[in-house]
Amino acid sequence: MTTESSDSPAAAATPAQRLAAQRAAFRRDGAPSLAERRADLAALRAALIEHRSRIEAAINADFGHRSRHETSVMELGSTISGIDYLHKHLRRMMRPEKRHVALHMRMGSARVEYQPLGVVGVMSPWNYPLVLALMPLATALAAGNRVMLKPSEFTPTINALLEEILGALFPPEQVAVVHGDADVGAAFAALPFDHLIFTGSTAVGRKVMQAASEHLVPVTLELGGKSPVIVEPGHPLDHASAGIVFGKLVSGGQTCIAPDYALVHEDDLEAFLTHYDDAVVAAYPDGPSSEDYTWVFNDRHLARLNGLLEDARAKGATLREVGREGQGAHPRAMRPTLVLDVSDDMTIAQEEIFGPILPVFTYRTLEEAIDFVAARPRPLALYYFGHDKAAQRRVLDGTTSGNVTLNGTLMHIAQDDLPFGGVGASGIGAYHGIEGFRRLSHAKGIYVQGRWNVATLLRPPFGRMAERLLRFVLR
Repeated sequence: MTTESSDSPAAAATPAQRLAAQRAAFRRDGAPSLAERRADLAALRAALIEHRSRIEAAINADFGHRSRHETSVMELGSTISGIDYLHKHLRRMMRPEKRHVALHMRMGSARVEYQPLGVVGVMSPWNYPLVLALMPLATALAAGNRVMLKPSEFTPTINALLEEILGALFPPEQVAVVHGDADVGAAFAALPFDHLIFTGSTAVGRKVMQAASEHLVPVTLELGGKSPVIVEPGHPLDHASAGIVFGKLVSGGQTCIAPDYALVHEDDLEAFLTHYDDAVVAAYPDGPSSEDYTWVFNDRHLARLNGLLEDARAKGATLREVGREGQGAHPRAMRPTLVLDVSDDMTIAQEEIFGPILPVFTYRTLEEAIDFVAARPRPLALYYFGHDKAAQRRVLDGTTSGNVTLNGTLMHIAQDDLPFGGVGASGIGAYHGIEGFRRLSHAKGIYVQGRWNVATLLRPPFGRMAERLLRFVLR
């Protein structure tokens, strides 16, 4: 299939018209077969491999500078791995499930069939403009749906490339890309989709959910929040620091599941600060001017991050820049910073940071650290460094978060068989794994009544057999 020209009727269609066209095509064609869905996934995978270098260059252009290795690992690799998982397990996911039948109805049978919803809207953010657009899209296609994608207006280069790639693979009645600013996004969120997936901030997520509620559109919201990392007393700090530096500084800290703050035992604080600094130097030997160090996305975001630091400093926090200073670093290559003596009235303690800044808190007992996390809005991720199984269990039972990685950071998102999603302020619903397929499917319960059915005895006129059956059922 060919890419739409800019003056074609499909390209000129409004989002509402595209939705109507996709809905009409869904009614006309029905649910795609297993073979058709797998072919779509395979075609998408092949296109990503073919255009790898263009994708890396496009994302780099939108960021100003982003490590191509980070793009390949965190975006291309994650997307391709997820597509492979869906392709491999799709037959099992689509298979009807036999369900239990009540004893007095055993002559019948019950099953659940997973039916495509129809048209799924996807709103993706700027920080991971490939994987957070294409994994929801791939999941929706695997579930047999059609998709309208609204990427962030802040990543025009990769958006144009995605539209080119998707337009060459799918007709607009199956996959359509919608461009535009915040007003277009608000109108997009208000469309009567069969499901809407949004990834972004909690504040915007509230508005998206409110807009979707007008048509009772079910939503999946991936929102982020302040994800904590707890370091067990006495845990090897070189190991913990290396893992935290990776999770905190990959993509310049602009990751929704990045560690937002650290909780370290008070006896380990000074050693932790030293090891964290060493880990930053090891990862980025030329400091912020290192080729692998990703810039803050734009000047507006940089001003926000500097504002967080200035607010913290003015209210009594201690700031400690770490790693090498770097020579000739770009102004948006923000130097990693640790923040100590943080109080609750500081903005940095209240808002998701989304940058290379790590507040460090101390605790005296593990219960104190657990209480600190549990007293705050539920985060998208939680990290714990410690090998004591009983302590791990206390942390898992005492906190609620979207997902957890033990003795590492970020890597739960790379497990394709695990659901990915938030809870409370960090989101609603989950995708990835079979949970994603089911999230974007309708689970239709079907009961097939047998030729002989005891339940017919419960129809009027009621008699002695009805009384006996009721005594059995209500025993």
